[in-house]
Amino acid sequence: MHLKNYFILLLVFALSSCVSVKKYNEQQKACIPPEKLKADVDFAYSRLKETHPQLYWYISKEDLDYKFDSLKQTLNEPLTPLQFYFKLQPVIAGIREGHLALRIPSKRITKKEIKTLESKKGMFSRFGYYVEGERLFIIENKDSIQHIQPGTEILSIGHVPVSDYIRKYRKLISSDGFNTTFHPYYLKDVFFGYYVAEKGYEDRATLETIYKGHKKTYELTRESKSEDDLKREKENEKRTEEKKVNDYIAFSNSYNRNFKFMDPDSTIACIKVKSFSSDYSARFYKEAFGKIRKAGSSYLIIDIRNNYGGSLQEINNLYSYLSPEPYTLIKPSQVTSATSPLKTNYFRKTGFLPYVLKTLAYPAFFFGQTFSTYKKDGRFYYKNKADKLSKSKQDVFTGKVFVLINGSSFSASSILTAKMKNDKRAVLVGEETGGANDGTVAGFYSYQTLPNSKIDLPIGVLLVQPNIDFTNTQKGVEPDIKISETMQDILDKKDPEMDWVMKEIEKEKAEKQQH
Repeated sequence: MHLKNYFILLLVFALSSCVSVKKYNEQQKACIPPEKLKADVDFAYSRLKETHPQLYWYISKEDLDYKFDSLKQTLNEPLTPLQFYFKLQPVIAGIREGHLALRIPSKRITKKEIKTLESKKGMFSRFGYYVEGERLFIIENKDSIQHIQPGTEILSIGHVPVSDYIRKYRKLISSDGFNTTFHPYYLKDVFFGYYVAEKGYEDRATLETIYKGHKKTYELTRESKSEDDLKREKENEKRTEEKKVNDYIAFSNSYNRNFKFMDPDSTIACIKVKSFSSDYSARFYKEAFGKIRKAGSSYLIIDIRNNYGGSLQEINNLYSYLSPEPYTLIKPSQVTSATSPLKTNYFRKTGFLPYVLKTLAYPAFFFGQTFSTYKKDGRFYYKNKADKLSKSKQDVFTGKVFVLINGSSFSASSILTAKMKNDKRAVLVGEETGGANDGTVAGFYSYQTLPNSKIDLPIGVLLVQPNIDFTNTQKGVEPDIKISETMQDILDKKDPEMDWVMKEIEKEKAEKQQH
């Protein structure tokens, strides 16, 4: 292609992007007639029945039919896409599949607006939060913004009671099945995501708060980043070997993975994983378990609290360091049809250059996905390495394992812990996991767009279940030792789950010495 023509194409693409943002935002303001909204409801349900391999796991077909029909009867007036979202998403949440949710329609911003936002600090993201019932607390203020104290309760935002928002947002989320612990963790993480989607990127917000009985109003503003902030960010973006292996997260200035010994003689090792991101994970585990073997450690603590999951490949690799015998991590992954893997919107939201590259690579994708399924006993399954027999690693750990879990241990975290509990490979300490004991529907997604409201509906394609004897509790993985961390524990920087494990190990060590 001639260079001049190439730049013309890029200019056309850039201009069309700006036009598409403007067009999309205009669509968000327009009201959609009731009949078209009802057509979107029918479209969503038909796509769910076509693609989702375990739609009636936690709700009967009769009850779900009734929910969708009842919703359609309430659609008697025109609604904007956002208003429609707040009606349809609670019905989707009623399916009780934690991975299944509509994408909230929100105002899109131009590249220029993105650049402006990148030069400013976050307004809500610089705090840590805690949800208790219908109350929202600030539990962390790293930058000491206006000296707001950890433990401060936010009573209202923009003079609207926080309890109103929590009641509204709680209807939008679901855990897997009838889990009891997931909601407060997830709600604290997505609360301001929902708020910003509703309100847009505002430059200021009024918070009415109370701390130790004293009420105070704060005006938060979106501050500009200083030269030092920008330099620090640039420095943090540099990918050192340590940052790669421990999976550095620049946004929070922390590591996704950590390994350390908990005692001077290295008898207790600890691995903490915040997300199974898979980036450099193979190297991390190889190095960590090499150190454990060299030290001759007797105990291993794996902390996957607040780990929403991620790579199946990573947890399969991790388990190969924990299982002394050959094992199979998951059962064969069921799909609804032989063509399900092709319904993954290959070209979805692709820029001009990536689109060209994807077009060239499409034949390989098509044939790869076409031959990725097989039929057995009248059902279709997706080929997956994790459902094959795996061997233990050379540096497999044979000592005692403790796993720390809570309501925010979800998806792959639950698959791993369910397998470990079933195989009696670990003592689980903490709370019931947010993800189901008997598996979930995820893997990869078929991204559907409702034709009239243009709301996105990602639908999980694979039924992923641990290779265990199912409990059929329709709940999360239950801990062997139940311990819940309170807000006061967090404020006091106490860790009751870890404290219990360390005391238990010391007790076991003392008993061994006596014998």
